Amino acid sequence: MKKIKVNLDKRVSSSYEIYIGYDILDRIGLIIAKYLPARHYVIITDSIVSDLYGKSLLNMLKDVGISVDMIDFPAGEDSKNVDTTLVIVERLIALGADRSSALLALGGGVVGDITGFIASTFMRSVPYINVPTTLMAQVDSSIGGKTAIDLREGKNLLGTFYQPKGVFIDVKFLDTLPETEFNNGLAEVIKYGIIEDVELFHFLEEHANDIKGRDYGVLVKIIESSCRIKKGIVEIDERDNGLRRILNFGHTIGHAVEAESAYTISHGAAVSLGMAAAVRVSEKLYDFPGEERNRIENLMETLGLSRRIPSAVSTDGILSRLKMDKKKEGNTIHFVLLKKMGMPFINGGVPESVLRETLEGLRK
Repeated sequence: MKKIKVNLDKRVSSSYEIYIGYDILDRIGLIIAKYLPARHYVIITDSIVSDLYGKSLLNMLKDVGISVDMIDFPAGEDSKNVDTTLVIVERLIALGADRSSALLALGGGVVGDITGFIASTFMRSVPYINVPTTLMAQVDSSIGGKTAIDLREGKNLLGTFYQPKGVFIDVKFLDTLPETEFNNGLAEVIKYGIIEDVELFHFLEEHANDIKGRDYGVLVKIIESSCRIKKGIVEIDERDNGLRRILNFGHTIGHAVEAESAYTISHGAAVSLGMAAAVRVSEKLYDFPGEERNRIENLMETLGLSRRIPSAVSTDGILSRLKMDKKKEGNTIHFVLLKKMGMPFINGGVPESVLRETLEGLRK
């Protein structure tokens, strides 16, 4: 089992370990019992993961002497809202949870976001641990302490920065991950290769068939590489004020596409569309090499990622959603663009005419 330490501002209480391995569920309980004790744990999970792994984790934690209960909620982005959050909080209170309790997020990004948000606010904050079960959560959302829920007006508009006490990544969870969800996670891995690690991008190109076949060794390699990139950026800019903003590559347009589709387009698929748009804008405005754009789009296609916006998602709707982006400053929407591979930058805004032309060019 591999360990990666996230060191935050030399604050021992905020720093934590990321554990990565295959079939490590039995060791999670032992590590929690020894290094991350609490009077009472509550597993927060969704209805799908609960059936697959919830009961196993619950029983395993009980076997090592941990007092633990479990709460689940309907799976899907539609549940990432205020109503679900309040229902979970009411159930925590009914279970007797208090400031000596801790939460454990077992699931994908939705579970991690909701659990982290509740942990940051319940009883003025309780500790939590992430046990991500999707590729996207393992390489991205479980690390870095961003928590949020969605509002009608857009995605992740109500949230906090609140770090977990530990992250346990068991690659075996990916054995049961549906292909669509697996592909969604690959969007974030490709993002890391584009903005930070060209060698990782080349590795993805060379091992595309192994990745699609879910080769254990290859998956551990790309997950570990992604986690090291994410943790390094978070250590420098924990609260998204500077360097960490490059991790939003593809996300500005991606979030707008996702919201405009009423979340019928998954986060990973939307991010891949956003990356395709960002690369094309970079080519138009900043001479990003056309051959590199082709390589990016070819890799996305090879790995089964979306790079065409469905006709049902209107360009006007996407542009309207962009105006509500939570990272905008006044009327200026900042985009992460590229000068070349591995060299992202935050630009001062893209003309609406260029955005419209780019979005229309990504139609099916």
